[in-house]
Amino acid sequence: MTRNWLLPILAGLAVAAVAWHGTLLATPYVLMSAAMKKISSANGNGRANVFGFGEMATADRQPIVRPSPDLVYSSCVFNLSQGPVLVDVAPVPGQYWSVSIFDARTDVAAVRSDRDTGGKPARLALVREGQVAPKGYEVVKLDHDKGIALMRILLSDPAEYAEVDAIRRKSTCQAASAK
Repeated sequence: MTRNWLLPILAGLAVAAVAWHGTLLATPYVLMSAAMKKISSANGNGRANVFGFGEMATADRQPIVRPSPDLVYSSCVFNLSQGPVLVDVAPVPGQYWSVSIFDARTDVAAVRSDRDTGGKPARLALVREGQVAPKGYEVVKLDHDKGIALMRILLSDPAEYAEVDAIRRKSTCQAASAK
């Protein structure tokens, strides 16, 4: 009698293992795809390769999950399918700032901050295998065409917002062909 149940039980375990593994592999892509869609629609009609400059987070306005009220966020959903994307981050004197590059699988491909650049601009060329970056840019190789560049600037005082906002809006995220 128990032998009649052995094959269905083993088949069920095999299906469960395959489903579990598939879910583990797909989840980062699904989550990042949803994040990219939300960010690109908030940044300007679903366009890629353009920084969106968010307002300060408040209790009523939280564009991302648990944003820090001390940070000003800017984000760019990028697409490398037509060639390299250049991320130029204007330094904000006297403030901690960073730019992080996340790929379509949610992996961090690069992080640069004011401490890495010595107060100079961060100039990153996001490329896929076979793409060439322009001179003067630090190359960040990615395994996926799409991802998110996230810039954060720490404010010591909310009164600094207007000055910091004017500086950060000098930062760009654009296709190399547009430059």
